[in-house]
Amino acid sequence: MPEVTHTLNKDGDFLVDYEEKVFEDVKAEAGEKALVTFHTVAFEGSIGFVNMLQATRLLRKGYETSILLYGPGVNLGVQRGFPTLGDEAFPGHMNFNNQLKKFMAEGGKVYACRFALQALYGHGERSLIEGIRPINPLDVLDLKLLHRRDNALIIDTWTM
Repeated sequence: MPEVTHTLNKDGDFLVDYEEKVFEDVKAEAGEKALVTFHTVAFEGSIGFVNMLQATRLLRKGYETSILLYGPGVNLGVQRGFPTLGDEAFPGHMNFNNQLKKFMAEGGKVYACRFALQALYGHGERSLIEGIRPINPLDVLDLKLLHRRDNALIIDTWTM
């Protein structure tokens, strides 16, 4: 039987060169916008959280950035907690809430479709995290069209 003689990795070791940046650090030009849409299920994978981090990064790069929650994505924007609202039941339980709050605190805008809130998931507007703007379902397409008209960067997050 072969013997493995390599030493084990240990805390503090580097496995990759995380400092090398291949591309220029792009910043927004004056007036540039970005929209990140979420038609994804909360806690069903990492894409929702990763693209919230991307939206925050776009905001910090100077883009006027908005998030659109529609379909199952509205569940990313509802208040949660256990045993009471705001309580973190386990580490990471409040990732979505905390990231959206941070995004809005830094100047980002978040919109949630009223149709998905009520008709699909039984939430009222008072279930939303403070600062999220509920919108008419007809505004979902118009928000995307307005961003397209303004030549904004649009990132669509879809998973089912």
